[in-house]
Amino acid sequence: MTSDTPKGDRIAKVLARAGVASRRGAEEIIIAGRVTVNGKEIDTPALNVLPTDKITLDGKPLADPEPERLWLYHKPAGLVTTTKDEQGRKTIFDALPEDMPRVMSIGRLDLNSEGLLLLTNDGAVKRRLELPSTGWLRRYRVRVNGRPDDKTLAPLRDGITIEGVRFQPMQVSIDRQQGANAWLTIGLREGKNREIRRAMETVGLTVNRLIRVSYGPFQLADLKSGAVEEVRRRIVRDQLGLDPHSPPRPKPRRGPRKKRSR
Repeated sequence: MTSDTPKGDRIAKVLARAGVASRRGAEEIIIAGRVTVNGKEIDTPALNVLPTDKITLDGKPLADPEPERLWLYHKPAGLVTTTKDEQGRKTIFDALPEDMPRVMSIGRLDLNSEGLLLLTNDGAVKRRLELPSTGWLRRYRVRVNGRPDDKTLAPLRDGITIEGVRFQPMQVSIDRQQGANAWLTIGLREGKNREIRRAMETVGLTVNRLIRVSYGPFQLADLKSGAVEEVRRRIVRDQLGLDPHSPPRPKPRRGPRKKRSR
């Protein structure tokens, strides 16, 4: 029995893997007639291509696809995790070093949250690590206004429903009371919008600082606010089960942010 599934990958995915644009941006490039496959101009992204096909963009051969890469980014508070913001607020992409390639964030941290944010150049990696089925624990250090005790936090450990949305049980521990505030450590395996803040409000606590300190096996550690560090290829390969024969990347480096020219 033969399969009717087309062989190869969608042309937009191939362009995105080559670092040309996001997949949506690649589709716009294709529709604009800037891409040829085996000498024939195409105007629809509904096409699968094979590694043997000859692809050009604006008359030049398409670059080889980049291997999957992953970065740790210490997001400061005050930045939004979108490529563009309708309100004109500064985004993480405005603050990244100028020599960073095109990257996507894996999940989000809201405007007032800070800490570890994973970045990748590969859409498949992004989708895989955002799925709840990946099962990676995300750990946060959270400062709340109030004097919580185990009775207060019990509903969070059991799992609660807020406005019809079910939040899975959280791992919650009290670290210390500091005046009118308390520091908590919270672990969860999903990332609904403002999940921790909404859950805390439900039990009468107000979050006034939220720092993500880990995402699965990846740790914030001593990475300074605003700094970016690429994860070593071997670690990415081992953690994500990637092809061990894909090309290596240069040794990751750590450094302060560089201001983008406006």
